[in-house]
Amino acid sequence: MISGRTGIIAHLGYPTESFTAPMIYNPWFEAHGIDAVVVPMGVRAPDYAAFLRPLFRLGNIRGALVTMPHKVATVDLIDQVSIAVEIAGSCNAIRRRPDGSLYGDMFDGIGFTRAAKREGFDFAGADCLVVGAGGVGSAIAAAIATEDPGSIALHDIRGTAAEALAARLRHHYPGLDVVLGGNDPAGYRLVVNATPLGMMPGDPLPFDPDRLSPGALVGDVVLGAGTTPLLQAAARRGCGTLLGTDMLFEQIPAYLEFFGFGRATADELRALAKISY
Repeated sequence: MISGRTGIIAHLGYPTESFTAPMIYNPWFEAHGIDAVVVPMGVRAPDYAAFLRPLFRLGNIRGALVTMPHKVATVDLIDQVSIAVEIAGSCNAIRRRPDGSLYGDMFDGIGFTRAAKREGFDFAGADCLVVGAGGVGSAIAAAIATEDPGSIALHDIRGTAAEALAARLRHHYPGLDVVLGGNDPAGYRLVVNATPLGMMPGDPLPFDPDRLSPGALVGDVVLGAGTTPLLQAAARRGCGTLLGTDMLFEQIPAYLEFFGFGRATADELRALAKISY
């Protein structure tokens, strides 16, 4: 039930038809008696810059979830951002602070590292390969960097993107071993597909799964595809796997804490969600 006291979390993006956040957050709010609601707001890219600041003049808005195509544009439209945002070059959460200023963070990477830890993966000293240096890959690399890995290797078909990400990681984590190279997964304890490959039937694989080290953990950020062909091949190789939905449900507790709504577990959120995958 929406009341005059209901706090709003805007879900900003376009188009909104594919948005799943309202069906995950809102049942959790209801179950916990929290007077808040996530509201999808379909804002086209040309209108976004003019829309964002006036939106936060509303007296009952608490923050915003930001999705495509606005994650990159948001960085320059708010007052302060986290290190994760600076590394990723994109932002997917905005919180209005008591003084009215807007603070941004990025949780794609935290969702991945939480999901990996849940599977028992220990990042400390691990050599990690991230294939794809776009927004999601950059966010995952930023989150891995906080976990004291042995090294992070980066690969992207756009060489300049991988080089730029490496430079940002080295700036914020000068002691981190950052490597630029190919997409051969041999020898890595953690391998991440942070590219869109696998989203469409017939897509080529982002790397050769036959080169994976047995026992490695392989993550695939592709959502809505279930166990992707890449993860099926990794499992046959004897590797652990992480689905895109694993990362999605693990990042939501971090969002809830960011907005000041307390703690939740991924299992609880899955049980209450009004969607299925």
